[in-house]
This record gives sequence, structure tokens and C-alpha cells, in this order.
Amino acid sequence: MTFDSQCDLAALVYEPGDEPDALLRAFADDLNARGIRAVGLVQFGERLAGAPRLAATLVHSGEQVSLYQDLGAEAAGCRLDPGQLLAAGGRVGAAMDEGADLVIINRFGQQESEGRGLLHLIVRAISADIPVVIAVPAKRFDAWIRFADGMSVRLRCERRALEAWWSSLSGRGRPGVARAHTTVCEAFK
Repeated sequence: MTFDSQCDLAALVYEPGDEPDALLRAFADDLNARGIRAVGLVQFGERLAGAPRLAATLVHSGEQVSLYQDLGAEAAGCRLDPGQLLAAGGRVGAAMDEGADLVIINRFGQQESEGRGLLHLIVRAISADIPVVIAVPAKRFDAWIRFADGMSVRLRCERRALEAWWSSLSGRGRPGVARAHTTVCEAFK
């Protein structure tokens, strides 16, 4: 399978030990500070009484939203609340309605690999010609490629890769991005 290095859809592929959350949050903060409107959510975790709690930051507003469901002290497994994830996704969608230069989706997680979660935001953004970057765990990259139908660029989980991808995008009026050439992704849209 080949990838278009100019593609508007990027998978930030991470391995255990990588920090995609901090990387995406800092990237969004820097873009927003430069007047480039990045919208989306970036997850962060905290520990409360020894148990992990899942939350996310809306990168366009800085607001923190809970994604955690309390399954009890002895529960093992995913503590993601799908309803709260979709509510946060609704807020990202509303922010997209106000204008976006980039959409950041923090994870291609279990929900997304099963066709749920925030996939609708990716489809909506790409349909509106807004670039998207999403963190994809290496173990789910094959499922990501099936979803993206191969029309995605694979980025290392490093700032340099994110910056190179962003600067390579064709301008089409985006602030801070110089016009390059028609991409394969554009040709097939």
C-alpha cells in the first residue's frame, strides 16, 4: 500500500512509551498561538486514589472534559464512557462549524476500530477539506488503514514529523501553509 506524503489525513503512529497526548497538545497550542485554528480533543490521564481517570482537553478552548466512567474499584478494563466521548465530539463538531484549519482527534482507539467513537468527525472534516491528524497505536495501524482506505500518511510520533506534514500541505487558503501542488488525496476527493 502506498501513502501520499501530501495527504490531508495523517496518522501519528505511536508505540508504548511514546507520548502522543503531550505532542498533539503542544502542536495544537503552537498552531493556535500562530493564528491557525486547530480544533479537536487531546486526552490526558490522571490518577485519583490510585485508579486512572480519563479526560480530554478541547484544544480550541482549553476546556477539560471527563471521558471516565466509574466502574467500581475492582473493575478492570476500559473506563472510557462512550456517551461522554460522543458529547465531547459534539463540542468539537460545533467548533468545526465556527471554522477550523486543522482537526485533531486524539485516538484511533477501540471505539473507532469498531466503527464508532469519533470517526464521524474525521469523515466530516475530510469532506469539508479540513486536514486531520489522529494518534494511532501501532497495534491498530492495520485497522486504521482499512478505515482510511490507504489514503493516509503515516507519521512518527515526533514533533518534527508533525511539522513536516503540516508544512507540506497545499495552501488552499490555510493560514501559515504555502501552496504546493495538487495531492493524490485532493484528486480523489
